[in-house]
Amino acid sequence: MEAPAPWRVLEFYSGIGGMRYSLMASGVRAEVVEAFDINDVANDVYEHNFGHRPCQGNIQTLTASDLDKYKAHAWLLSPPCQPYTRQGLQKHSADARAFSFIKILNLMQDMSYPPQMLFVENVVGFEVSDTHDQLLEVLSSLNFNTQEFILSPLQFGVPYSRPRYFCLAKREPMRFRNASVNNKLLQTPMCLSMTLNSTSQGSDHQTEEELEPVCKPIKDFLVKEADGGTRNESVLQAYMVPVNLIERWGNAMDIVYPESKRCCCFTKSYYRYVKGTGSLLATSENIKWVPEEKLQVSSLKELGLRYFTPREVANFHSFPSSFYFPDHISLKQQYAMLGNSLSIAVVGPLLCYLFAEA
Repeated sequence: MEAPAPWRVLEFYSGIGGMRYSLMASGVRAEVVEAFDINDVANDVYEHNFGHRPCQGNIQTLTASDLDKYKAHAWLLSPPCQPYTRQGLQKHSADARAFSFIKILNLMQDMSYPPQMLFVENVVGFEVSDTHDQLLEVLSSLNFNTQEFILSPLQFGVPYSRPRYFCLAKREPMRFRNASVNNKLLQTPMCLSMTLNSTSQGSDHQTEEELEPVCKPIKDFLVKEADGGTRNESVLQAYMVPVNLIERWGNAMDIVYPESKRCCCFTKSYYRYVKGTGSLLATSENIKWVPEEKLQVSSLKELGLRYFTPREVANFHSFPSSFYFPDHISLKQQYAMLGNSLSIAVVGPLLCYLFAEA
């Protein structure tokens, strides 16, 4: 029998390719017919890894006929999160960075071939925004059923605390396999059980402490000495935290150990700033875990603290080993783009669930 044609997919805000890697990891038979991103540097990385350069330009200039020509079955979107972050101004739809997402949502209502499936990823906080209200209003008007999730890599065995919001939508007559949770916001991956292994089967609202036992240790995500031997050790020296930063910010640092089973979310400011941008790794030989309340500057200096490398941050995001940055991408740019990316360990199973037939 002839194999069915692959799903045709449009990828918006494609960044460095996290969504496309997630689609590949999902096992879904799909073809990305076009990707869109305005960031020239991110497009360099995407092209370097996939051999295709995303359509570069302002998404707001797209028309319904522009999108109709792709006849895409599914849209995957990871729009800018800054309008919805706790640290931001929380202007939501009034933030200029939200305009393009709202524009293409509204274009769906004017299209001859609107998508049959939609996937949206954003920060926690999006779900209480007026942009979220507009998203659900448009989807409802086009007869979509939705299922929403707030999930973290910790629920998928990855020792990385990065909760994110996800909206999955299917247009009638398409159905979700588990239609009983239509129009609900879930904080557990249990209804995805057909795609996940037993380590991800947790109850709702599990704490990080409850999830830690099922997570792999941080050491499994580190650059291995075998990858570079002595040369690799010298490279890692460049990531050591300077003593003056330890003296100034030691009390604000989140410190983890190779055996730890949780690290904090890496932001786009990691490596440039210490406070609140991600965890630091203790590397000294024969180190022992010390309760944070007992850590002093003197003992912090003995831990051999270093930043995680971009490759290690990519590992926590579950990027494949084949992913890498072009030589001209600076360290600052690498961290910034990784901080804006998504978790393939989470998005892959979600996409598998979205595309599965009921």
